[in-house]
Amino acid sequence: MIQKRAGWLCALFLSEMLTATAMQRFQGEIERAAVLAMFIPLVMSSGGNSGSQATSLVIRALALQELSFGLVAHRNPRATDRACPGGILGIIGFTRIVVWQDLHIFNYGPHYLLLAIAVGFSLVGIVAFGSLAGSMLPFLLKRIGFDPASASAPFVATLVDVTGLVIYFSVAFMVLHGTLL
Repeated sequence: MIQKRAGWLCALFLSEMLTATAMQRFQGEIERAAVLAMFIPLVMSSGGNSGSQATSLVIRALALQELSFGLVAHRNPRATDRACPGGILGIIGFTRIVVWQDLHIFNYGPHYLLLAIAVGFSLVGIVAFGSLAGSMLPFLLKRIGFDPASASAPFVATLVDVTGLVIYFSVAFMVLHGTLL
């Protein structure tokens, strides 16, 4: 078991270093709008959770021989299937920022609505990407000869962490450009 896990854990640790690289890439945005840093754990965990959930469901279905790649590709191509959970989380994230601001629990600044929009739309993209990656990665790992059960969920979480940061800061830059950024 150690041989099986240790190699993956080392590979994942090295891959997770890309998260630091992504954060370094957006260091200027974080310095100009430190309020963005507060929501990094939220967006990263939401993407990782959606990806891990999708991976678990696919691995279970594979183990029970209820699923094949063709069936997933055929049944899960609609963007709405992947965007809807992210939309729900995006609405919750948006609402949380607005309510905290309105109730004076926290002051997000004069551009709090734009911040709420950035967080909300980021969640849509991150959760959709996490769900897609989580659905497809077990098949990729199986095809190249690896056990999907031992690597899929952590690898999806790592992939979605890095991609989630890029999505989050890209959306934030587009929404907040000319105001906070």
